[in-house]
Amino acid sequence: MKRIFENTSTAFALKSDSELERAYFLFKMIANEPLVRIGTAMTNFALKAHLPVDGLIRATVFDHFCGGVNEADCMPVVDKMWDKGVCSVLDYSVEGKEDEDPFDHCLAKTLEIMDFVKQKEAMPFAVFKPTGYGRIALFQKIGEGKTVSAKEQAEWGRVVKRFDTTSKKAHDLGVSLLIDAEESWMQDAADQLVEDMMRKYNKEETIVFNTLQLYRWDRLDYLKKLHARAKAEGFKIGIKVVRGAYMEKENERAEEKGYKSPICKDKKTTDENFNACVKYILDNLDTISLFAGTHNEESSYYLMELLAEKGIAKNDKRVWFGQLLGMSDHISFNLAAQGYNVAKYLPFGPVRDVMPYLIRRAEENTSVAGQTSRELALLKKERKRRKI
Repeated sequence: MKRIFENTSTAFALKSDSELERAYFLFKMIANEPLVRIGTAMTNFALKAHLPVDGLIRATVFDHFCGGVNEADCMPVVDKMWDKGVCSVLDYSVEGKEDEDPFDHCLAKTLEIMDFVKQKEAMPFAVFKPTGYGRIALFQKIGEGKTVSAKEQAEWGRVVKRFDTTSKKAHDLGVSLLIDAEESWMQDAADQLVEDMMRKYNKEETIVFNTLQLYRWDRLDYLKKLHARAKAEGFKIGIKVVRGAYMEKENERAEEKGYKSPICKDKKTTDENFNACVKYILDNLDTISLFAGTHNEESSYYLMELLAEKGIAKNDKRVWFGQLLGMSDHISFNLAAQGYNVAKYLPFGPVRDVMPYLIRRAEENTSVAGQTSRELALLKKERKRRKI
């Protein structure tokens, strides 16, 4: 397979010199793990103390990793990327609230985005997080089959209703819907809810997508069992595959509570698990659609090779590549230039509400071996090419 990801001219074509310099500065900072920890603590303190730091955050890390504070704010980014063949997934990145009003607000926002998305070819997907629609503790309790009170049962009924309202609207509009994965201890209930939505709304075409975090060693087996049920009952499956975003938290909790960690023993096993899942999906593309959320070059090449081997068109609507805004532009824009389906996640929302997402991005870039150094090397190469 031809190596295409070294082309920094294509990768960073949308970045002005000043934006390139900001990106280089940010990743230099993220490369310093102690600095990330200190910066995270200071930012959390400043926000809790209501210090006026929004402008500073907005001008640096927010504008690099987020599309804007609202949908309209995201449009210049959406349009610029669409000019280069890269689609956008608007992601209202407010999460982990604990009372009803934010959940209903998140539902209303997601439905509003879907109307917005339907009008723009550049935005083929809508997305939401389960914890945007309900409390994580409630998902956990339902998933573990524990007895719930009448009040909790009514609360869960509202969570189910939010999932159904969103999935039905996606079906009615013909918009694909990505539902993110979260911590393993709340995921069983989310999996069951998403499967119910697939069963109901994926009869004719793939509308609803679940997300599999493949640093979990049990997910391929889960997919095979889901696929068996889908074939038996006559519905299609949408699967977004990612490696995962909660590894340290998962391992720490497993050790603390004395159960086997759901995380693969090492990165090599995770990579093999990811690729095996991608292959399984492409072997069953008649009933399973794929959104490959990956920042890994080798997994991207592997998927490209499988498409070529199987004679599947680069732009087959059942296969998508996806990356996050502000990361892996060398993958996204070079794939799009070759004619593949590519979408960037564009997180957005009020600066303070999006901070949990931004902190996770910084921590993830620090903890994933080689990711930050790769970004820095590519940015340095492009700076040299431009002679900045």
